[in-house]
Amino acid sequence: MFSSKWRPLKKELKAAWKTKPVVLSEKENELVEKIRKDTKQANQNNVTRTNAYFHYFSKHQEIDWALLAHLVSRNAGWNMTDLKGEYLPKLLTGKEKRDFFVFLERGNWLIFQDAYPQLLLYEASLHHGRPLFHLLDALGVSKFMRPFWDRFWKNGRSEELTKALIVNEQHYIEERVVRNHQYMTTVTDKMMFKLQDVLAMNHILFPYVTPIQQKTKLVGGTVHHFSAVEERVYLGRSLYELLYSVRSRLNQIVQWCSTHPHTGSRKDFWPQLFNTVSETPPGQIHEMPVSPCRRQQSGPKIYSPFLTDAWADWVHAVAEPGDWFSSVQVLDLMKKNTKELSGEIEPVYCRTLEEIEFAAQAKFKISRE
Repeated sequence: MFSSKWRPLKKELKAAWKTKPVVLSEKENELVEKIRKDTKQANQNNVTRTNAYFHYFSKHQEIDWALLAHLVSRNAGWNMTDLKGEYLPKLLTGKEKRDFFVFLERGNWLIFQDAYPQLLLYEASLHHGRPLFHLLDALGVSKFMRPFWDRFWKNGRSEELTKALIVNEQHYIEERVVRNHQYMTTVTDKMMFKLQDVLAMNHILFPYVTPIQQKTKLVGGTVHHFSAVEERVYLGRSLYELLYSVRSRLNQIVQWCSTHPHTGSRKDFWPQLFNTVSETPPGQIHEMPVSPCRRQQSGPKIYSPFLTDAWADWVHAVAEPGDWFSSVQVLDLMKKNTKELSGEIEPVYCRTLEEIEFAAQAKFKISRE
């Protein structure tokens, strides 16, 4: 049952569901085309889109989702470069590395090409001094989003808009990537995907620098059931609540992002531990002399390349058409209380790094026997 708080929104969503496309004026068509062009230009690769999110947030800090998207996209880039970094190439075949990359890249690309036009349309609305969200349809955005942008224009409540964007983007990639037959046969149904905990591709890290010790710390969370859309939505909401829960730390995270442009290399946050050039001698396996959480490596650092050195830009097929929104019951994903994250991700991430190192060493020794 919907409470009185949610009944108006339920009504607005039902009305949005029934709306028909409108004929656009010449000026409106020009704006739509400009938004498409600007989105395509910024959607070249993970680095360009991740930095575009932060550039947008720096201009429109009332859009909380842009900062969250920037940070999550940073993690997608780090996962992509891990596939060509120190350890995973020793654990995966060439095909497995490529399949994982395409899976990550497709989801990252799709979310940007759906969400960034919405951000640009809000910016255009500010410029014109009136809401232009009737153009969302022309940009291929789900009808689900129209009421939320209209409401945000009136009340400025970023939390509701952020939750809606999280629900929208996770449903947008559900059939296009997670349930897509191509990726189910190469990634999501394979044992390697079920072992993502071992591959460290499920930790979402938010770096920041402590003001007194000037030490880079990490907070974040872990994806345990990536294939379940509800779990992805709840994790997204939990990460959002963690990000905005402590104002002083939020400011430190924003400061870190502003002084560390995304490159895709984990050197961005721990330069004492990672490097963009390989320091491990040929024919040897990298070994950390101390816990990675101490970040004091007397020997070679862990190789973590720039994303643009690791992977060429991927040419994507046009996004599959269709609107995922079919029932107002999806509002339940916005109403339900989510699990509060402790944020204690550093020891978990360090332990995972040690496990990957051990797995790479074991496989290396077996291959030499």
